[in-house]
Amino acid sequence: MRDIPFSAPYTLRLASSVAEFARDEWNALVTDETIPFLEWEWLAALEGSESICPRTGWYPFHLSLWKKEKLLAVSPLYLKSHSDGEFVWDYFWAEAAAGMGRRWYPKLVGTTPATPALGYRFLVLPGEDGAELNALLLDAAERLCRANGIRGVHFLFADPAWAREKGSLVERGYSGWEHQRFEWINEYADFDDYLSRFNKNQRKNIRREYRRHNEQGILLDIVENAPPDYFKHIHELYAITNDKFIPWDARWVNEDFFLRLEKTFRRRVVFSSARHNGKEEPLALAMMIRKGKKIWGRYWGAYGDVKDLHFACCYYAPMDYCIREGIAYFDPGIGSPHKIRRGFRACADTSYHKFFDPALEALFTANIETVNSREQSGIAALNLDLPFKTKTL
Repeated sequence: MRDIPFSAPYTLRLASSVAEFARDEWNALVTDETIPFLEWEWLAALEGSESICPRTGWYPFHLSLWKKEKLLAVSPLYLKSHSDGEFVWDYFWAEAAAGMGRRWYPKLVGTTPATPALGYRFLVLPGEDGAELNALLLDAAERLCRANGIRGVHFLFADPAWAREKGSLVERGYSGWEHQRFEWINEYADFDDYLSRFNKNQRKNIRREYRRHNEQGILLDIVENAPPDYFKHIHELYAITNDKFIPWDARWVNEDFFLRLEKTFRRRVVFSSARHNGKEEPLALAMMIRKGKKIWGRYWGAYGDVKDLHFACCYYAPMDYCIREGIAYFDPGIGSPHKIRRGFRACADTSYHKFFDPALEALFTANIETVNSREQSGIAALNLDLPFKTKTL
């Protein structure tokens, strides 16, 4: 960690790894409302396993503000020379910039790497002036970009409240880019109550999909405090899923990442587990992260093809669990339009962007309204397919 010239009474420091911060020091800035993917353990597992590191094109660029030796605020940032692993696909912007003879990279990115979860924000010690410290960190990040030829700064999956705080992204003129995602809000007494909201045909279809594993002698469980071997299995299973469907963005997490989570973060990990009756080894796993009244679906895979097991393991069993546990919010992950038929609603999140090349800023601002309009139309079209008896969008 090195000091960067800054105005008193604060010290500005740049760290090339979250491990340069003590775990308790970093987590003292985390509140009950902070998404778990900004907690020290998650980022340390990504960086310490070298899933996210300079070799894979992610250069940690964490800025922090101190008063004497007291950590007051930190901005988890990464310097990038590509866009892989971000789940905000700006390749077409980069291609348009290249067509103008302009460079899109390097860029500075505020995000939770390889983790498309809404809620990114700077972390500020409770009781401190958040607006002031956020503004100081944004000033520092923008100044470093200008001084070092970094083309733009991008905040992905930004916490909507943080983006609109006084002196934050919206007030500073960052351009918002909307992206479609899915969410499920729990407002049900039990799973039958949830099913009662569907039209007759889809209600019948979901019942069939959710019982098919029983008909094939497969047991489905929600496992908290999972055994260590589950963390090794989920890496193997996720690799199988990647080999089938996802050739690029999802390959950033290696086995060591999962093994580190088992040692430091298992209190937040919940598995939806499928196994053959009488066997202990899992046939399939879906790994979720739980914090308070929210849960996020992250990784999935199966050792064999079993009809409808994906829907039961990744969607219905977690929904059932949320209803029983009083969990209010379930983020199933991005992609897969078939989520609509299972009751997930399409909605939007916003990333925020600023450029230090006037031509790039003009390119983005001249076209973003059209891009956003098309995204909004796509979200509306998806929600028209919600198979509820009464559609409330």
